[in-house]
Amino acid sequence: MELNNRIQSLAESHGADYYGVADLAVARDFLRGYGGEGVGQYPRAVVIGIALLDTLVDLLPDREDNSAATLYRHHSYDVVNQTLDLVALQVANAIQREGYRALPIPASKRTSDEKIAGPVSHKLAAHLAGLGWIGKSCLLVTPDRGPRVRWITVLTDAPLEPTGTPMASRCGECEECVRACPVGAFTGRVFQPDEPREARFDAAACDRYFKSLEQGGRVAVCGMCLYICPHGRKKEHRE
Repeated sequence: MELNNRIQSLAESHGADYYGVADLAVARDFLRGYGGEGVGQYPRAVVIGIALLDTLVDLLPDREDNSAATLYRHHSYDVVNQTLDLVALQVANAIQREGYRALPIPASKRTSDEKIAGPVSHKLAAHLAGLGWIGKSCLLVTPDRGPRVRWITVLTDAPLEPTGTPMASRCGECEECVRACPVGAFTGRVFQPDEPREARFDAAACDRYFKSLEQGGRVAVCGMCLYICPHGRKKEHRE
């Protein structure tokens, strides 16, 4: 517990708003199939999250304006992802100094064009750490900030105590994210751990949309599923 507290304090001192530890045993086969043995061998994950500024997320309905899209992408994507990468490196170094192995996974780096994914699902790790549930948008939804959080993971064999267990979905009948998607990429199905992502989300459609924005000379920003979620929107921001 002392090591866990030290790691959490370190992460928070570098800007983390969320901290958790996930037991990866229940997802080991999935992790190996997702990212290979290099990531599947680790029994635990430290999960770190940084909340996005509401003022930036609330620009997303005006994303066709390149000025609004640029502000959002710079601060809520580029800067936050870089900050997460730096925090994860600090955490991994601290764990290594204690004599354990630690592998920081980039906040946002695709390693498979076929899967349209990185080596580890940060959202799944956060879910296993008890920090939220996987919504119908396939985003990790927290009780207090909804999906307005970006995540990063540090895989490790350090004997850290898990911080929680997977949280049950609180989406209910809500399908605002499904309706808000400009390419209809979501099916509206509730997350089931034994179902593939494709049962809920057409990642290829989303990827094509971003590429079409870039080809049209626009800043590749969408995020309407993130913006519209009632669990993240403050009452004074709702229409």
